[in-house]
Amino acid sequence: MRWQLRFLGVGSAAAVELGSPMAVIERDGAPWLTIDCGGEGLTAYRATYGAMPDALFITHVHLDHVAGFERLFVDAFFNPARRGRIRLYVPATVVPLLHRRVADYPNVLAEGGANFWDAFQLVVVGEAFWHDGIRLEVFEARHHWPQTAYGLRLAGSVVWTGDTRPIPEQLARFAAAGELIAHDCGLHGNPSHTGVDDLEREYDAALRARMVVYHYGSVADGQALRARGLQVAQLGQLWPLAEPTAARAG
Repeated sequence: MRWQLRFLGVGSAAAVELGSPMAVIERDGAPWLTIDCGGEGLTAYRATYGAMPDALFITHVHLDHVAGFERLFVDAFFNPARRGRIRLYVPATVVPLLHRRVADYPNVLAEGGANFWDAFQLVVVGEAFWHDGIRLEVFEARHHWPQTAYGLRLAGSVVWTGDTRPIPEQLARFAAAGELIAHDCGLHGNPSHTGVDDLEREYDAALRARMVVYHYGSVADGQALRARGLQVAQLGQLWPLAEPTAARAG
C-alpha cells in the first residue's frame, strides 16, 4: 500500500492565503483520515477530492481548526446516504468544548427537528482508537490550556503534533519508530505555539531531520524557516509516508 500525508493548509490563523492548518492521511491515493475541519481546509478538501470527508480526527477547537463544521453538517444532514455516518474521532476532554463551540445553537435548522450530532457518528477517544481496522494513538499537546489540544500518531508512519509548544517528552514516546513528524512551527514562538528558536533548542538534529513544519505566518516566514535548515510544508503538498507498523485488527 502507498501512504501519503497531504497538507490542505499550512498557515497560522491569520495567514488565510496559506490555508487552514489541516491535513489528510491518504492510502493508495484516496483520503483515509482527515485531521481537523478548518474553513479554508474544508474548501481545499472538496477541491482536491470532489467530496466532503468521511472520517475526521479533531485536535482542538480553535476556529481555524473547526470553522468548517457548519458546512460539513449541512452536507451530511441533507444527504440520507451520509447522515449519521461521518465518523468524528474526538478526544474526551475536547468533546464538551467542541459541543459548545459548534453544536450548542438553538435549533440548528430554522425548521426545527434536527440536532447537530444527528449528522455525525461521534467516537469519543482516549489514548488510542481504531479506524478502518488500524490503531492510532493520541497524546496531549501543549497549546493554550491543559487537556484541550491533542496530537495523533500512526505508528511507524506519521506523527501530527497539532498546535503546540515543544513536546520533547511526548515525541520521545510517540515518535520513536522513525515517523515523519509534522510539527507546529512559526518564525516566532508564543505561549501557544512553537517558534524556530524553540524547535532548535528543544529537539536534537536527528529528530529535526524527521520534521516537516507547518502553521507559519506567511510565505516569507516559510522561506526564512527553510533558510534555517527546516523542511517546510506548502499548501497542497504531498509527503510520502512509510508503511504503518501500527496494530491491525484481525
